[in-house]
Amino acid sequence: MISVMFVGHLGELALSSASIATSFAGVTGFSLLSGMSSSLDTLCGQAFGAKQHHLLGIYKQRAILVLTPVSVVVAVIWGYTGQILLLFGQDPEIAMEAGSYIRWMIPSLFVYGPLQCHVRFLQTQNMVLPVMLSSGITALNHILVCWLLVYKLGLGNKGAALANTISYLTNVSILALYIRISPSCRSTWTGLSTEAFRDILSFLRLAVPSALMVCWEWWSFELLILASGFLPNPKLEASVLSISVNTISLVFRVPYGLSAAISTRVSNELGAGRPDAARLATQVIMVLGIASSVSVALAIVLVRNLWGYAYSNDKEVVEYISRIMPIIAVAFLFDDMQCVLSGVVRGCGLQSIGSYVNLSAYNLVGIPAALCFAFIYHLGGVGAMDGNNLRTCRADGVVHVHYYSH
Repeated sequence: MISVMFVGHLGELALSSASIATSFAGVTGFSLLSGMSSSLDTLCGQAFGAKQHHLLGIYKQRAILVLTPVSVVVAVIWGYTGQILLLFGQDPEIAMEAGSYIRWMIPSLFVYGPLQCHVRFLQTQNMVLPVMLSSGITALNHILVCWLLVYKLGLGNKGAALANTISYLTNVSILALYIRISPSCRSTWTGLSTEAFRDILSFLRLAVPSALMVCWEWWSFELLILASGFLPNPKLEASVLSISVNTISLVFRVPYGLSAAISTRVSNELGAGRPDAARLATQVIMVLGIASSVSVALAIVLVRNLWGYAYSNDKEVVEYISRIMPIIAVAFLFDDMQCVLSGVVRGCGLQSIGSYVNLSAYNLVGIPAALCFAFIYHLGGVGAMDGNNLRTCRADGVVHVHYYSH
């Protein structure tokens, strides 16, 4: 979010191209790595609950081993981003700028995967405080890094892209150091092991549906920004939709935190053979999810007329954002519960079912609805966000049906 804010004040082209590049990076890379690493929520969580502590370090190493070659493949794709966007008919000026921006983001791929693995390694042991502090330090440092690279060194939007790598590296370095020196990790991290190279296929059987479960949702959001390049006035539409999705990503951290908590709790309890405790925890988290969704949605509505200024000084952009914010608020009411219940699914190890649910809700319902509103009914970015609202309603309903049927 901070990177996009810095780029937004460089001009409409810089913002729209960085938005398209960030979306492409999310679709092709970050969503895949985040999804595959989320299999550790199940593996490490249940192993910790079963008191098989030595397995956590092995699972973490195995995940990093798998994610590294995946990152190499994605890096090659990123190298041709400009040409790929041109092939799909994007605005040539935006496509070339986006290709340049994403090439500066390639190093971040090889840091993002290990970072996700370290975070999940700690979270599944209920070690949330070091993760929170490390993220806080990194976020504050990221503001300084962006300012230095974008303005002081004159790198512009390329500096914002490079700043992501520096911040990811800072975060993973802090967590890696903590794991190696903390007495709390003594039983779960016993050093490098050749056992990490074994049974990789079994890991992939859980990692692939875990990735699909995350990717179907993530792709649907980012595809909205990519599609905005085909709308009239693509620079404005891409900029506004980027800010909208960026805002959704920000507020999504609230249910994401609840989702991580319930995933850990459910996996720990199931690993320890206590299903009743897992059921009670799920009921509690649903109440918290409802309370958070209403509170955040209200906050979104209250700041709707001011939020656009954080990203741009262009009055047209700010006014457009103020019209979309209420739609984001309604969408969040449903997406909040969908995210929380996804944590329950991960804790149970039911990612294959979750992937089918998200495929049907986000891609078979949401994306066609968004494209229909935006291009057939000519509602532009507002129509795309309406489609987002429809698909999150669908996702929430399907996950609820699946949960209660179990």
